[in-house]
Amino acid sequence: MAFRHEPVLLHEVLAILQPRPGGLYVDGTVGGGGHAQAILEASAPDGRLIGIDQDDEALTASKERLTRYGGRVTTVKGNFRHIKEILWSLGVIEGVDGILLDVGLSSPQVDEAERGFSYRLDAPLDMRMDLSETLTARDIVNSWPEAELARVVRDYGEERWAGRIAKAIVKRRQRQAIETTGELAELVKEAIPAASRRHGPHPARRTFQALRIAVNDELGALEEGVKGALDVLRPGGRLAVIAFHSLEDRIVKRILAKEARSCICPPQAPVCTCGRRPRVRLIGRRPIVPGPEELARNPRARSAKLRGAERLAQE
Repeated sequence: MAFRHEPVLLHEVLAILQPRPGGLYVDGTVGGGGHAQAILEASAPDGRLIGIDQDDEALTASKERLTRYGGRVTTVKGNFRHIKEILWSLGVIEGVDGILLDVGLSSPQVDEAERGFSYRLDAPLDMRMDLSETLTARDIVNSWPEAELARVVRDYGEERWAGRIAKAIVKRRQRQAIETTGELAELVKEAIPAASRRHGPHPARRTFQALRIAVNDELGALEEGVKGALDVLRPGGRLAVIAFHSLEDRIVKRILAKEARSCICPPQAPVCTCGRRPRVRLIGRRPIVPGPEELARNPRARSAKLRGAERLAQE
């Protein structure tokens, strides 16, 4: 399958990053290269971009799409949680002018059955974004303790029936291993009371989300990645983060809000003694969401939330 991915909130991302000629930008989840191409066009003729992705297929697709920009583009296999180390390894010591983190699952990853992300396509349970990693969804489903399974499904999937689902998984695997997405999706469906699965999305959606997050440590990577991105931005540099569910958005919101605070003295203190200065300025107080035209064109963008911040100079 060709790696084609519709860039979400493209114009809004450009409005936050404000790419300019001569600038240096990082796309920490370069994917199919849609956002990256727009950043390169906006920063022509000499703006540069570093594209990072842990998915080999995404890197191949982005290299092909961005080949026309020649030496203005550098692509690197890696996880954006290591953004500081990646930039240092490339000799980027003085910081960058803008960073984009689009932390959603791309359409090709969902639609390619062999990757094991989809509850609608039967395939071996996998869900690894980086195929060089060893932990798979099959490992979690067939070996993790019931209590840990329940915690993952409850906390990462926000699934009210997590306990029932974990119990059903353990009962099934005692007879035989759960090998495919189809088996798991049907098992989850049967574990959820009929009245709770008559309406709304597929009953296995939350469980699959939870397993994907656990396999790839997505929330840990996001927290490290956002903090690392703020560390490598130059004064005046900007960060844009697109999240696709509430767990991700809450992490981004919390980190940016903390970095935008000044005084952290106790409320009862008569004068400020901490001397803290904010590291960033928030770009908007509320997240930016797709408009009707984009949703009509790309329904998968419906849960996207974009937040931005500008790095401030530290005196």
